[in-house]
Parts: sequence; structure tokens; C-alpha cells
Amino acid sequence: MFAVLGESAQLRATLAPIANYFKRPTFIYRTYKKENLRSDLIAGLTVAVIALPAAIAFALIAELPPQVGLYAVIVGGIVGALWGSSEHGQTGPANAISLIVASTLTSVAVPGTDEYVAAAGLLAVMVGAFQIALGVFRLGLLVNFVSHSVIVGFTAGAGLLIIIRQIPTLLALPIDGGNIIDLLQGIVTKLPLLHPITAVLGVGTMLFIFLLRRINPRFPGPLIGMIVASLFVYLFHLNQNGVAVIGELPRGFPPLDRLPFFDLELIANLSTGALAIGAIGLVQTIAIVRAIATQTGQRLDSNQEFVGQGMANMAAGLFSGYPVAVSFSRTAAGFKAGARTSLTAVFASLFVLIAMLMLAPLTAYLPKTAVAGILITVVIGLIDIPEIQRIWYGAKGDAIIMLVTLLGTLFLKIEFAVLSGILLSLVLYIVRTSTPRVLPVLPDDRFHHFAYRPDKAPCPQLSIIEIQGDLYFGAVNHVEEFILQYAEHHPEQRFLLLRMHHINHCDFSGIHMLETVVRTYRDRGGDVFMVKVVPQVWQVIVSTGFDRFLGRDHFLEEDEAISHLFYRVLDPAICIYECPVRAFKECQNLPKQIDLVGIPPLHDIPDDRVLEVTAEELWQMMHPKNERPLPYIIDVREPREFRQGHIPEATLIPLGTILSEEIKLPNDRDIILVCRTGRRSRRAAYALQSIGCMNVRILQGGMQAWEAAQLLEAVE
Repeated sequence: MFAVLGESAQLRATLAPIANYFKRPTFIYRTYKKENLRSDLIAGLTVAVIALPAAIAFALIAELPPQVGLYAVIVGGIVGALWGSSEHGQTGPANAISLIVASTLTSVAVPGTDEYVAAAGLLAVMVGAFQIALGVFRLGLLVNFVSHSVIVGFTAGAGLLIIIRQIPTLLALPIDGGNIIDLLQGIVTKLPLLHPITAVLGVGTMLFIFLLRRINPRFPGPLIGMIVASLFVYLFHLNQNGVAVIGELPRGFPPLDRLPFFDLELIANLSTGALAIGAIGLVQTIAIVRAIATQTGQRLDSNQEFVGQGMANMAAGLFSGYPVAVSFSRTAAGFKAGARTSLTAVFASLFVLIAMLMLAPLTAYLPKTAVAGILITVVIGLIDIPEIQRIWYGAKGDAIIMLVTLLGTLFLKIEFAVLSGILLSLVLYIVRTSTPRVLPVLPDDRFHHFAYRPDKAPCPQLSIIEIQGDLYFGAVNHVEEFILQYAEHHPEQRFLLLRMHHINHCDFSGIHMLETVVRTYRDRGGDVFMVKVVPQVWQVIVSTGFDRFLGRDHFLEEDEAISHLFYRVLDPAICIYECPVRAFKECQNLPKQIDLVGIPPLHDIPDDRVLEVTAEELWQMMHPKNERPLPYIIDVREPREFRQGHIPEATLIPLGTILSEEIKLPNDRDIILVCRTGRRSRRAAYALQSIGCMNVRILQGGMQAWEAAQLLEAVE
């Protein structure tokens, strides 16, 4: 029993966040302030004035009856406002989405038939289900893969396509549609057949709207243009002289439609379009509401907005509408008119409903050419020339995405054009992330920052490489190949410092690649160190045991990394006697004797050739309990290092002197050679043994080991 109760509680805890998405109207009811009512009503009326003609025009783009567009803005606007997250989003038909709707539906039904309208409703329900699923399961981040370049390319292509498709209606040319090539050929060849009255009325409506915008941008140009054109038709009986009209709209509330929910073949045919509309609609919606939210300071819940848009689409589909999304023009108009809450959109939809009930008979005189002219004036704004130029002259990949999407919109089925743009964005994203920049870097002239400096000679012992991207399975081969090739081309650089601050994600493939790099350097007698590992990558390093594999002392602090490597890892003999470069701050005051020859490389000295003594053993040799002779201690470092601290009674004979001059050494006692870490003393011992001094040993670990044992030092 307790197990059942526990499972029930767990189920309620799981479903509670999902249920909260659908309780949004109750939150709006509890928090609404009466002082906002007047502002919301005025803003709603402003939005309705724009939404009424737009809904009719956009429905005609989708080749649907005008009332379908009005039903969509009424139902979708109310539901989108009540269940969405934004306080200013205005949901309804949109021009670009209407174009996808037409492209999707014409392949499954004939425009003007009941089947076509029913398919539009089913398509809206499918779009809504897709969007609700994204919101409920918190998959809103998926729309981030629809890049800005896809949106710009698609909207520009949609704008051009709408303009070209409306020209036959604007001029009353006898063209039966077809693809864009057929339309352009038909326009050119049949231009002499245009209907003069229709053409004058349509072009005149366009010019009238442009004029109103010049006089005052706040004038509702489309609505006034629609009314004036209808008056011309009514007063001069133009409908009896060849001017086509919309026809009277049906009066009444949006009716509940009977949709073919069980037509699996139709659902399959609509699925591609539903995905394209859902993705574009959400991207457009989020972009618009975020733009307004940045000005108001509202915190948006993207997943709630997805649920709201999904609910709006499902409701619009069920009540004889078609797919909807947030409109920029209506949202901006409401915001500028003083909208304060989401009830602005509810009032706007109600005003559209009232206007539809009262003015339905007047649409009998609304000329189609005027609607075409209105559409052309509206969609011209879709072609954002400045943004197209910015993308074109910006990143090459974004320009390709924009161009492919634009051309696909013009010449392919639009839903496939959108999806191909999204797919291309993903491909280019994968290509970019799988080939992150991997650069050898050096300090700048002030030793404050690291940068790629191909004109500056690198350190012959240490390579510093910066990985500017994530180490995931798709990128590791590129990164590994660069590092190993770089190591092959610079075999003298036995040590590697990896700068890791640009790596925000590392999977097991990345760890495996790092292990391969470490093994490669260690097999060559070198080692790998890391700096600036971000916390999330450090968690992966610890959980996989890579920190133990590399050694925790190999993860260095940014400010101390070069100093640590210079004084404790790099071979000072190379720095002083072989290297002409002063790559690091620590090199600047280092004495250089690069004209010295005959320095034996460390890797040529067998490990068993030179004997070692520990710091404790040397201390005991310096303080014997019997009459044993004291060791003769030679410090082979440079004078500056010697003065900073040395073993008492040690004699300074730098490595360069041992290699270049004849040194007389005692034969009756042990000779102990000392340097900082043991590298220079090993070279000196090998050189002395080569000339017969076999009583030579070195201090294991050098002065670092002596200091670590806390033994006495002399300072001059």
C-alpha cells in the first residue's frame, strides 16, 4: 500500500510542472490590475484595426477564404494571449507562415474546396501538438538551431514570392499559378492582357497606403486603403465592370470544424509542413516577444510561450482557422499604443469579432486587387536589405545558409526550403564545432596575455597550445591531429602547456584524446600540463580519473604556470647555452651563452651512467662520523643563481666553464655536482666522466630537493 502511495506521489510530482503550463489563465486573472484596463482596451482597438485587413490578406496568401483568417486571429489571438508567457505578443495569421500553409495544402487538396479548408484546420492542430510537446518536455532549445540566417533568407524569399504571386491578382492577369518561373513568364507574356480598371485600383491602393505612411506612420493604411477601395467599387459599380471582389463574409462566431483526424495518409502528407510551420512560428514568436521584453524588463518563460502558441494553433484549427504565430507588426503596434498586459490581445480579437459581425456585408465590395496591393505593401518590409548585406559581408557560412534558404524558398516547396535551411545550419554548426581553432600561442610584448604570434620565435622546450572549442567526439580527431602534427614538426619542444579556458564541454572521447597526447609527450621524455580548466570540464576530468593519470600537480594556476615550468620543469642548460629566444618574462634577465658548443643532450646520457645521491645522503657526507674526506661540491649553475642560495662549502663552476675549460679536480674524494633540478649537473657529470673523472656523482633533484628537505643554505 505504501509503495502504491509513494508511486502516486511521485507521479503527481512529475505531472505538477506540466499541469502548471495549462493554468496560465488563472494566474492572469489573479494578478490583473483594474488600472490597466483602459490602456489595454485602447491598445486592443489599435491592434484590431491592423489585424482585420491583415487576417483577410494573409488568408488569401494561404489560398483560404477570408473568414478563415478572421477565425484564426479571433480564436488564436485569445488563446495565445491567455496561455502564452508574453504580456505583449499578438497571435494570429502571419504572412510567411501563410505561404508555407499554401505550399503544404496545395499538394493534398484543391484550393477553394471543403477538403482544403479542413486540411488547413488539421494542419493547425498538428502544428499545435508539436509546439505543445516542445514546451511541456522543455525542448524549447531546439528552436535555437533555426539560425538567424535561415529566418532572414526565408522571410526575404517569402516576401519576393508573395509579391510575384500577387501581381496577377493586382493586374487581373489570366495566369493559373505554377512555379515562380512559370509565374514570371506568364506575367511578361500576358502583361498586355491586364484589366485597366483593376490595375489602376490595385496600384492606386498601394500608392495611397505609401502616401499615408509618409504623412503619418500611425495611420492604419491597410484598413483605410481597404475601405476606400471598397467605396470606389460600391460607388462606381466596378464589380459590374470586371473588378473581382472578395464576396460577403458569413456572419457568426467561429464554428467548430469537423477535421479528418483519422486520415492517416493526409496526416503523413502534412507532417513535413507542420514541422516547418511549427519551427518557423516558434522562432518568429520568441524573437518578437524577446525584443519587446528587453524594453519592458519582463522575464519570459520560453516553454510557457511554446505551450501558449501550441494551444493557440490547436484552438484555431478546431474552430475553422489555420496556423498562427506572433506577428511583429501587431505586437509592435500594441506595445506603442500602451498595451500593459496580455489582455490587449484578447480585446483585439474581440474587436475583430465585433467588426466581423457588423461589417461582413461590406466585404461584398472589397476588391481582390486592393487586397493584393495591401499584401505587397506589407511584405515589402520582409525583405530586410540592410540585414541581408550584413550577413552577406559577414561570416561566409551564414551567407551560404541565407542564400540557400532564400533560393530554396523561391524554387522549392517552401516547407522543404525551411527544413533544408535548418539542416544546413546544423551541418555548418557541426563542421564549425568539429574543427575548433587550435593555436600555438605566446605571451604578448607586455607578458600580460597570450596570443597567436606566428612572427615570433617559440620557446624551444615548451609549446603552449590554446584549444578554442569543445572537446566532444566530433572535434577530438581534429584537435588530436593538430597537436600531434605540431609535436612532430617541433620535436625539440618536449613539454606542452594546454590552455583550456575555451573548452566548456568535454566528453569521454575528449578525455581519451588527452590521454593519447600525454602518452605521446611522455614517450618522448616530456610531459603535459594544463591551465585554466573550467569547473564543468574539471568535473569530467575528476570523474574519469584523468586527474590521477596526468597528476594533480600538472594542473597549474594561470599566474604561476610559466614561472613554475621555467624554474621547475624546463632544462636551464638549454635556456642558457642553446636558446637565443626570450619568449617569457622569466627569460628576460637570463644570461645567454649560446656560442658554447659540445653540450650533450640529456636523452643521449644513459640513466645508469651517472650516479646520484639524495639530499639527506649528501648532508651525512658533509657531516661524517669518522675521518672520511668531505665531498667536493661543485655548483654548476650561473653566478646569479648561486648567490641567491647554495649548499654551504660548495664551489661555483658553471656548466659552461666545465665544458669549455680544463678543470683540475681532486681525485682523493667524492665530487658532487649540484644544479637547480639535476639536468645541468647530469650533463656536467657525463662530460667529466668522458675525460676520466669517475668519482663524480650528482645531487638527485638538485637544489629543489635540498630545499624540500629543509637543509641549510648559504646566501651571498
